[in-house]
Amino acid sequence: MRSQGPRRLDEVVRKMLLGKNYAFLATINRDGSPQVTPTWVDTDGRHVLINTALGRVKVNNVCRDPRVAVAVAEQANPERYAMIRGRVVRQIVGKVAEDHIDKLARKYTGAKRFARQSPDQRRVILTIQPDRVVLPE
Repeated sequence: MRSQGPRRLDEVVRKMLLGKNYAFLATINRDGSPQVTPTWVDTDGRHVLINTALGRVKVNNVCRDPRVAVAVAEQANPERYAMIRGRVVRQIVGKVAEDHIDKLARKYTGAKRFARQSPDQRRVILTIQPDRVVLPE
């Protein structure tokens, strides 16, 4: 197992985050129990980016407790994965988040635009600062 220092995403992990790979985001419920959600994922090179909708359980959880864990596995070889522990340091809403979900829709589905579940749905990007990154070998 190879552990990287705090706040570091090496090239292998960045490629996993930029690839067409799903991530599993773990947040902490009010009662202390874990909540895990499969999700699309992205990176800006320094942070892990998760795009979701305002009002969802994971958003409510990180507003109360920003600590999270993210596991991302390569689609072609799920035994190759990375585990990232960190915290949500910023939430981005508005046009940037709306454009970002369209970018993710192109990456994961090939669609030009994300098929919104309702016209009043508001998107948010959870910006995660890694505190620890582990790559099992």
